[in-house]
Amino acid sequence: MLDRTQMREFAERGFVVIPQAVPEHLVASAAETIDELTTREPPPDAVRGPHFYFPAATEVPSLLELFTRSPAWSCAESLVGEGALEVPRQVQVALNIPPFSHRPGGHHIDGFPPEPDGRPGTFTLLAGVLLSDQLDQDAGNLWVWPGTHLTHAAHFREHGPDAFFAAGGYPPIPLPEPEQIRGRAGDLLLAHYLLGHNIGGNTSGRTRRAAYFRVKRAGHDPRWREFLQDPWLDYPPLR
Repeated sequence: MLDRTQMREFAERGFVVIPQAVPEHLVASAAETIDELTTREPPPDAVRGPHFYFPAATEVPSLLELFTRSPAWSCAESLVGEGALEVPRQVQVALNIPPFSHRPGGHHIDGFPPEPDGRPGTFTLLAGVLLSDQLDQDAGNLWVWPGTHLTHAAHFREHGPDAFFAAGGYPPIPLPEPEQIRGRAGDLLLAHYLLGHNIGGNTSGRTRRAAYFRVKRAGHDPRWREFLQDPWLDYPPLR
């Protein structure tokens, strides 16, 4: 579970990193699965920078267990409430292959283009497990813009939740200085859906690996319009 300091950090900054939240044996098992994925479907030789796999969670139990069979689950429950999480249906395996001398020019939020039913692909919480060490900057790190979960909510209150579609994932908000997520394999990132983020460069000489889970609180989908305007709708412990 998260302590009060970590919960306050999440509330104020929109994200928190929990060191070594995922046990080493789960990280090792997940690494073997990713090795199998990349052997079976290797990235094209010319690819540099981001390369993703999106397996169904039921097809990669060793990856799903990074979240569901580790303290990561209870850490997320600390934010949304005990017993309120839905098990993710999909896992994103995120590689960042060097050399990739890229610096993002801005942020985005997920969920565009919309789902087949017309609803944007919003969710409650992004849970990311680092599967390689990212101790320095520009090592394939995820970039985040602290506090933009609150700025985005204010934007949607002012312009209405359907402004999401016009923005196409890039709401026009003022941005603070970005930060790069750093940590070791087994560290856990919890980030609010509305937190602006983007892919960074990788000049480290080593492929960055991470697994991401887009997690919903039960009942999220019908309330997406309200959620875009009230950042704590899905987070009763933080209200």
